[in-house]
Amino acid sequence: MRYPGLTLRILGSGNPAMGPGKAELISRIEASGSISAAARDMGMSYRRAWQLVEAINASFNEPVVVTATGGKRGGGASVTDYGRQLVAQFHAMEDKASAAITDDLARFTQQLRPHAAKRKSR
Repeated sequence: MRYPGLTLRILGSGNPAMGPGKAELISRIEASGSISAAARDMGMSYRRAWQLVEAINASFNEPVVVTATGGKRGGGASVTDYGRQLVAQFHAMEDKASAAITDDLARFTQQLRPHAAKRKSR
């Protein structure tokens, strides 16, 4: 189970190769078969989603997302077996990292102030 206060990002050549947003985008492309539908679901522009897909594919040894253009059905996108494996690996690492520091994070978050909106302002 992932701890909500933990965000895992895997860096590749100085840039994030995989993080929770990219993993979600890949999963949404897998579910919808479309970069534009995945972008809409996530509240981002198609252009931004396309840039992320290009960055993802450039970060790894094999394609993660492949696209088809035009035609009667209007093209689409699919996630490769390699891409599905990467997302599964990423989620497994999130779970493992969360499990390793759950107690520490619980103690740490007890030291945080309540949300600013809940405090009285002067």
